[in-house]
Amino acid sequence: MGYNVVVVGATGNVGREMLNILAERTFPVDKIAALASRRSLGTEVSFGDRTLTTQDLDTFDFTGWDMALFAVGSEATKQYAPRAAAAGCVVIDNSSLYRYDPKVPLIVPEVNADAITGYSAKNIIANPNCSTAQMVVALKPLHDRARIKRVVVSTYQSVSGAGKEGMDELWDQTKSIYNPVDEVPPAKFQKQIAFNVIPQIDVFLEDGSTKEEWKMVAETKKIMDPSIKVTATCVRVPVFVGHAEAINIEFEDHLDEEEAREILREAPGIMVVDKRESGGYITPIDCVGDYATFVSRIRQDSTIDNGINLWCVSDNLRKGAALNAVQIAETLGNRILKKG
Repeated sequence: MGYNVVVVGATGNVGREMLNILAERTFPVDKIAALASRRSLGTEVSFGDRTLTTQDLDTFDFTGWDMALFAVGSEATKQYAPRAAAAGCVVIDNSSLYRYDPKVPLIVPEVNADAITGYSAKNIIANPNCSTAQMVVALKPLHDRARIKRVVVSTYQSVSGAGKEGMDELWDQTKSIYNPVDEVPPAKFQKQIAFNVIPQIDVFLEDGSTKEEWKMVAETKKIMDPSIKVTATCVRVPVFVGHAEAINIEFEDHLDEEEAREILREAPGIMVVDKRESGGYITPIDCVGDYATFVSRIRQDSTIDNGINLWCVSDNLRKGAALNAVQIAETLGNRILKKG
C-alpha cells in the first residue's frame, strides 16, 4: 500500500524535479496529482513513464491525500498550504514561509531526521534554503566529532536558484554578448549575470547582509545547533545548475584533516572527491543530476588552532530543493505514516 501524493507547482523547475525524483527513487505512490496555477492548467508533466496533466490548485480538494510537496512561492504557499494541512494532508514546503516558525520543523534528513515528529503542530514540514541544505549535510558529521564554534562560508550559487527566469536571463545575455544588436538588460538579477558575478542574492537588510546570507545563519542554527556562529557571503555566478561553497570551520576540539576526510567519507549523503592533483575535485557541472553532496579540497587551516577548510558542491535543484523534499517524504512515511 502506497501514499496519495500531491506535487504543487509541478510545472516549475523544482516541481518537475520532485516528480522525477519520486519516480527515480520508486517512492511508494498509490495516487499522484500534479497541480499548477490556472495559467499553466492542462500542461503535461512526466512522472516516470507516465504523463500527468496538471490540475487547478485553486479548486483542488486535498481531502484523502497523504502528503503534498509544495514548490511554489511564499504567497501561494500562504494561501494553499494551511488548506491542505487542515484537510489532513501533510505539507512539505519548499518556500521560505515556514522555515523560521518554531512550530514547524526544518528538516534535512541526514542531519535532524528526529525533529520530524514536530510536524503535527501544524501538519507542515519546512524544506531549508538550497545553500543551507548542502552545507549542513557536510557540517553535521564534523560537528558530532569536534563541535563547531564558527563557520565562514562564501557561496557560488547558480542561476537556477532564481528559477526559470534566471536561467533564461543568463542564456539570453550570453547570446547577446556575441550579437550586440540583441542587448538583454538585467531584469531578474540586479546586474548583468553573463560573464559576471553578483554579490547580492535577495534583498539587503539593515546590517548590510542580504536575506540569503541571513537565511544561512538562521537555518543552520535551527537545524544543527543555535550555538554555532555563522557568517556568510552569498554570490550569484553564471552557472546554470549547481551551487558551490567555500567553507571555513573552526572547532572547539582539534580535528585532523585526515580524520575529517574519513568522517565525511562515511557520512550519509556525502561523496568525497579530494585528490591533490589538477582536476582532483568536483565542480558544479560535475554534480548536475546527482543525489550526493560532494566535498573536495579538505585541508587544515593553519591560521587558527582548530580549523578546517573544504569545498562543497551540490545540484541545487536536487539536494537543495526537490531531493531533500522527497527525502523528507520518505522519512515521514517510514517513521510516522508507515503505509508504504
